[in-house]
Amino acid sequence: MTDLPRTPPRFSATFTPAVNAEIRRAAASGIYDIRGGGTKRHLPHFDDLLFLGASISRYPLEGYREKCSTDVWLGTRFAKKPIHLDIPITIAGMSFGALSGPAKEALGRGASEAGTSTTTGDGGMTEEERGHSKTLVYQYLPSRYGMNPDDLRRADAIEVVVGQGAKPGGGGMLLGQKISDRVANMRNLPKGIDQRSACRHPDWTGPDDLEIKIMELREITDWEKPIYVKVGGARPYYDTALAVKAGADVVVLDGMQGGTAATQDVFIEHVGMPILACIPQAVKALQDLGMHRKVQLIVSGGIRSGADVAKAMALGADAVAIGTAALIALGDNDPRWEEEYQKLGTTADAYDDWHEGRDPAGITTQDPELSKRFDPVLGGRRLKNYLKVMTLEAQTIARACGKNHLHNLEPEDLCSLTIEAAAMAGVPLAGTNWIPGRNGGW
Repeated sequence: MTDLPRTPPRFSATFTPAVNAEIRRAAASGIYDIRGGGTKRHLPHFDDLLFLGASISRYPLEGYREKCSTDVWLGTRFAKKPIHLDIPITIAGMSFGALSGPAKEALGRGASEAGTSTTTGDGGMTEEERGHSKTLVYQYLPSRYGMNPDDLRRADAIEVVVGQGAKPGGGGMLLGQKISDRVANMRNLPKGIDQRSACRHPDWTGPDDLEIKIMELREITDWEKPIYVKVGGARPYYDTALAVKAGADVVVLDGMQGGTAATQDVFIEHVGMPILACIPQAVKALQDLGMHRKVQLIVSGGIRSGADVAKAMALGADAVAIGTAALIALGDNDPRWEEEYQKLGTTADAYDDWHEGRDPAGITTQDPELSKRFDPVLGGRRLKNYLKVMTLEAQTIARACGKNHLHNLEPEDLCSLTIEAAAMAGVPLAGTNWIPGRNGGW
């Protein structure tokens, strides 16, 4: 009798090896998993959209001979001194504490040379970033760590952080191994003790209190500084509308593909919405209030290339912000450190132990010996080059669509490769005029 061949064993689609490993880890330790970085699950994203370049029915612009502008004004609604940037790609808030001092310096150097802004992040302003950032946005967070009125006045804009895309509704974390003497002094915390930031501001409970806070910040800064309000991608239509009604000059919208220095893994993977689903709702809120382009919209969460920049702006954004991509441009996750990543139990391009403070690249650490490995001048030059390439890519696409400014890109220039992305972004499925769900609302 001939034995029949056995069917190869298959892993369960529900209880995968990764899921089983996490169950075993939780059972052994009794604590939830904390990590840095962004979501690792597949989500509809900008890669699911394509541009419809000009041919006969549209007139393209010629190469580099015909101008395609990239500048943007931020804070034109109320601020006496709105910000003018050469490019619409800004550097998102990343704290000193999460990042080393040399890394903050490099961000300031690269952004300034490229003609754009940087953002402080939690924990206050450092001299490295203020000294090397031509335009610096000061984040005003629920924790109030490092906050003082003098630094508010030294900044060029203020960003009131209500939420972050990687953890909307949740607070931040900075584990004790990254609370050095300097970080502890800036945040008025004990050295080496885990720090957890609040999930909401201590002095307001709703939109009316946000309006009062924005007015306080305007009075402190003599109405000079643009006031941003940052929200995580959860209910973008209502959050954008309420931020506008509270008096914001700029709304910053962060989708769940955005990274974080540290939070619960369950937060990163299961809370929030993709930025692709957030932008159209925020734009609709601005349009319904008659404030689109009057209150500027900055979007972030997984921006990687000039194509992503162009797609975000075609959907209605005024500018974008990058965080994880900026760190990679500086030299983080570089395969040159692969041997040391292996010792940490990970690999280059998969490193998410930013909260541990052992980054061999010297970027997401407070270890003085590791920080010495990172050259802020070289890092700044790399960031400038990256921003230049992103800008050139976005211009190339805009010219191909016949646009002489990135802000002239529009949803009509896009189509979608998937039904999900078409429904989220509000653009037709490729080869059709069909936008799923549009006949039935959102």
